[in-house]
Amino acid sequence: MENPKEIRWKQRFINFEKSFKLLERTLAIPDPSEAEKGGVIQFYEVCFELCWKILKDYIESEGYIATSPRQTIKQAFQMEIIANGELWLSALEDRNLTSHTYDESTTDAIINKIRRDYFNIISELYTFFRKENG
Repeated sequence: MENPKEIRWKQRFINFEKSFKLLERTLAIPDPSEAEKGGVIQFYEVCFELCWKILKDYIESEGYIATSPRQTIKQAFQMEIIANGELWLSALEDRNLTSHTYDESTTDAIINKIRRDYFNIISELYTFFRKENG
């Protein structure tokens, strides 16, 4: 019988995959309008939220406990699920910042980080879970 915690991360993967694909498509827009930039931020927020939650579910299915995004990221790094713990923590800080900022220059800077750094680590996590999900 399959572990209920394992079933949970597999169910969450469905939503993670959808949000990942939306973020991927939005980032492919070469010169995004203001509304499209808002879409990038929104899709990043949702995708990142699902990243840490699927990690939490997976970690718990492996017998560990994680209660917060920061703790989840640290445990995932220790388990070698993710490679760059510091970049993930930076992505978490920027994800929290996107919820509370309305400054265009800050938004543009975060979008640049999403394009340059954060999408790559999210993509690596997506690949990890695609393989795990078989």
